[in-house]
Amino acid sequence: MGRVRDVLDDQLAKWIESQPVFFVATAPTSTDGHVNCSPKGNRGELVVVDGSTVAYLDQTGSGTETIAHLGDNGRIVLMFCAFDGPPRIVRVHGRGRALLARSAAAAGMSAHFAGGAGVGVRSVIVVDVERVSDSCGYGVPLMGFAGHRPTMDDWAARKGREGIEQYWKEKNASSIDGLPGVH
Repeated sequence: MGRVRDVLDDQLAKWIESQPVFFVATAPTSTDGHVNCSPKGNRGELVVVDGSTVAYLDQTGSGTETIAHLGDNGRIVLMFCAFDGPPRIVRVHGRGRALLARSAAAAGMSAHFAGGAGVGVRSVIVVDVERVSDSCGYGVPLMGFAGHRPTMDDWAARKGREGIEQYWKEKNASSIDGLPGVH
C-alpha cells in the first residue's frame, strides 16, 4: 500500500465502482470559505470513464457546495474506503466540472451510466484525474452494508421535474459562502 499513480488501472477502477459509498471534498478559493465533505451513495452512479476520468451523478441536495466550488476553482478529491474485505483507502484528486442536468453535455455523459440520470439528478460531476493514492485503511472499521435508502428517489419522484427545478432555484442557487450554484 501507499502507492501514488497518475491514472486508474482496470483493477482499481473495478474496485472503486463496486464501493457502495464514497466521499467528495471540495473547498472554495477564499480562505474564509467553508470546506465541504459529502457522503455519496453508489448504486451505479459512479463510473470510471477511462483511466484519467471519473464521473458521478450528483443528486439534488440541500446545498450546492460541490457545484459552487468546482465553478470557483475546480479542485476536488473523491475518497473510497473498504468497509468490508481487505482494508484500503483510495483518494482520487483532480479537477472537476459540473455538467448541469438540463445541458447537452450532461445528457451525453449520462450514457455512461446504466440507469441514466433520474429525475433527482442535478448534475454530472466529471473529474479529470491528476493523482491517485491508496493507503492501508487499517483504522477504517468493518461495517456491514444493509442497502441503499430509497428516500432521495421517493422525494424526487413526488416533486417531479418541475418541482425539482423550482427547488434548485430556491435552495441551490448559491453556496453557503455566496458562490454561484445551480443557474
